[in-house]
Amino acid sequence: MALLAEYVLTPDVFDVTSYSGDDVCGLRLQAVKDVLLDEGLVRNLRDGEWAKIFAGDHRPWHHRGKELIKKLVVQKRLISHPVMNPSSPTSDSQWCDEALSSHGAVPLDGIVVTDNIAGAYSRYPLVAPIHKLATTLWWTNRSPSVRLARTLANYRTNLNLILRHANSIMFIDPHVDPSRPQYRDFVQLVQAAGGRTPVPLIEVHRVCYQGSGQSRQILNSSDIEASFRAHLSGAMQTAGLVIEVFVWDDFHGRYLISDLAGISLQNGFDTTSAQNAVTTWTRLGRKDRDDIQREFDPASNRHKLWHRFTVPQ
Repeated sequence: MALLAEYVLTPDVFDVTSYSGDDVCGLRLQAVKDVLLDEGLVRNLRDGEWAKIFAGDHRPWHHRGKELIKKLVVQKRLISHPVMNPSSPTSDSQWCDEALSSHGAVPLDGIVVTDNIAGAYSRYPLVAPIHKLATTLWWTNRSPSVRLARTLANYRTNLNLILRHANSIMFIDPHVDPSRPQYRDFVQLVQAAGGRTPVPLIEVHRVCYQGSGQSRQILNSSDIEASFRAHLSGAMQTAGLVIEVFVWDDFHGRYLISDLAGISLQNGFDTTSAQNAVTTWTRLGRKDRDDIQREFDPASNRHKLWHRFTVPQ
């Protein structure tokens, strides 16, 4: 499973009467809260109709459920999905049907329900009651790290949700250079974040030199800028994106930082055709993700900024 996953929760999950008591409902919601807010997204079915049902008091929504919905909204983790079935759902089962239909269009990682409706969907491995998540394969297979082949296809698969939905994305790699063979796929990776409204804020961070040790060579800032423009301008215009590039004196970490998740990348964004070439990506905790974002803010003065430009101009 990728480091960021997308789920659906049917309304009964938030309804106190779906459980044996208020306390049980609260404990179940608490058990999924951190997962959803740190490593997940929630699909807002039928163009946002799903979230609107929690605004009313026609059902006894648990206060922790209401708080969770609010946090998902604030953190922009509710992902709108188009209407699939002809009629608006009027029952929890129909919401589950809508979720399964949406999965047929764009795959989900899991659908969380309660025992009230779970029995009718026992033939669907994607559907699991909230009290059985601890024994559900797609839930227990979650991991803070992933091993993957160093190919564009694998990078795009594992970054799909971030590239499609993040509002800000920082590509941090000291040696990223779209003119070099190992970074030839970088343009396509960035392009995958385009074609949507509003467009995300995209930043690329690299150093002012190439090589290491005695072979280190300080590059001319204008040459770095010219290389990025030559290899990225056309593609960014096609994707409707603008990239801001930051050239720093020195740093060594390789990361992808977004408002939805932060990932430490063992080999950065370079790809290779070498067989058996794999790398390891690790999802960062919120505190570390925010600290890295601050580190690469010019106002932090943690590094010296040599040059800064946008593509296309």
